[in-house]
Order: sequence, then C-alpha cells, then structure tokens
Amino acid sequence: MRKLLLAIVFILGIYFFITQFPQLQEAVGTLERGVIWFILGAILLEVVWYVNIGASYRSIYHILGMDEKLLQLTLLSLAAYSANIIAPSAGVSGVAVFIANNSTKNHSNAKITIAGALFVLFDYVGFLVVLVLGLAVLARRNQLGWPEITASIILVIIALSLTAILYLGARSAESLGRVLAWLANIVNKVARPFIKRDYLSIARSYAFAEEASEGIHALRMDPRNWGKPFALALTNKALLITILCFIFLAFNVPFSAGTLIAGFSIGYLFLIVSPTPSGIGVVEGMLTLSLTTLFVPIEASTIIVLAYRGITFWLPFLAGFIAFRFLAKQRTQEAA
Repeated sequence: MRKLLLAIVFILGIYFFITQFPQLQEAVGTLERGVIWFILGAILLEVVWYVNIGASYRSIYHILGMDEKLLQLTLLSLAAYSANIIAPSAGVSGVAVFIANNSTKNHSNAKITIAGALFVLFDYVGFLVVLVLGLAVLARRNQLGWPEITASIILVIIALSLTAILYLGARSAESLGRVLAWLANIVNKVARPFIKRDYLSIARSYAFAEEASEGIHALRMDPRNWGKPFALALTNKALLITILCFIFLAFNVPFSAGTLIAGFSIGYLFLIVSPTPSGIGVVEGMLTLSLTTLFVPIEASTIIVLAYRGITFWLPFLAGFIAFRFLAKQRTQEAA
C-alpha cells in the first residue's frame, strides 16, 4: 500500500512539475537578474525557515508527550508541504505523511493529527498578529478594500472553528466524538453512492476522539507550554518578511517597513484562503496588485513577486519532493 502511495505521489509530482514548469523557468530567470548576494541571503533564510518549521512541530510534539528529532520533523514538514500541493485535500495529505512515517515510533495517530491541527492554529494566530499590522498600514494609506476584509474574516472564521473543535476535545471526548461521528456520517452519505459502503467508521470516530482528547488535555493542564510554538510561529513570519526584504534589495527597489508588512500580509492571507494549493496563481496576482497599490511600480512588483515565490514556493516544493523520497527510503530500511 505504501509503495502504491509513493508511486501515486511521484506521478502527481511529475505531472505538477510539467504543468507548472513555465512558471518555474520564469521564477529562475527572474532570480538570475538580481544581486547574487541578496538572492543567496534570501535562500539561506529560506533554509532557516525550513528548520524553524521543524522546531515548531517539535515544540508541539513535546506538548503532546511525543519525542522526535528536529531533522526528522523538518524533513516530514517539507514532504508534507509538497504532498499538500500535489494532492490538495485541506491538509489531509500532509498529515498522512506524518502518520505514514510513524511505524517505528508508536505515536498515537490521533496525537499526530492533533499536532498538525495545532501547528495550523498557531500559524494562523501568529499570522493574525502580522495581519493586523498589515491591514493598519493599508487603512492608513486608504488602500484597504473589501477583498482584503472578506479574506481576513474568512481566516478568522477558520481559526475560530479550529479553536472550537480543539476546545471541545479538551472539555469532553464524548462531545468531540459526536461531532466527528456527525461529520463522518456526512462523508459516508456523500461517498456511499460511489463506493457502495461506508467510507469512514463511526465507531472509530469515538475512539479517535478519546485519543485526541488525551493530547489536547495536556495543553489545558499547562498553558505555559503555548509560548514556544507561538513564538516560533511569529519567527516563521519574521523570516518570510525578511526574505521579501532581501528580494527588494536584490532588485534595488525602494521600500518601507509598512510596504513589506502590508505586502506580505496580503500575499500570505490569500495563500491561506485561496482555493488553489498554496495559492498558485492567486497569490502572484494579489501580491502584485497589493504592492502596486502600495506605490511600487508594476514592473518592479512583478519581478519581486516572481522572485519571492521562486524562493518561498518552488524551493520548498522541490526540497519536499526530495525529502519525501528520502523518507520513503528510510522506511524501507527500517522495515528491512
């Protein structure tokens, strides 16, 4: 089954690479036109960003009573990033990567799923801090419109919904089980005409809720543990903003701190709420438009966005594809 999964991922990855190759070529060509030292600095910061993501997962694993090496979690997070792009499924593909590499660790699959949900929640909360600053900059410059407001509201609703589910699990495993069973029943009703059977087990929903509540309870028992993953989430955003700064410097485009924060905020906001995986096609357009409204010339905005996406989208995708192959080989060796 795992070999089949690996084959499917590789086929989807190759298909995605072929269909998006012109964009990659354009991004690489743009990077070649920048000042090499600033480009290299941005790439180095991107590597630090990879490690910061792994550290974020490690801090959440620690809260849930699980132990894993930083390097392993960094590789898993990269592989999960690529999996979510080539097989978009609301983050389920990424969680599946973590679970698939759990064969020798004996961690609870429910706890791993909760770790993924907590990572997303901390990431959203950390970003909301930056987003407030970005929206304030846009409002001060009279550039705040309904698209930004609507997308921000959607993000808040997603974050509150995720928080509500986690809070419910902390309060009562039985209540969480009922909610999960209700959701599983909806999925089964949709899938039954096609597969002629239940796709999800209702009984397993309650068992999963029981396991998940144990992990969530650790958060309620010691709120002081929340500080580290939240700080790492903020560091994550600070690194991405600094990468954007380096791109401006690489192409000698004047900027201000407000331009960086507001531009990044809108780009990352539409990366989250976009219907396309990692905001492909949407982020490029909205970030270019955002920088233009912040008085960056359209030609410069286009170059900056292409270079920024080349480093923050294409590099993680390619690195994640390599990490996925490495992890598959590692699982084979462990099985042998």
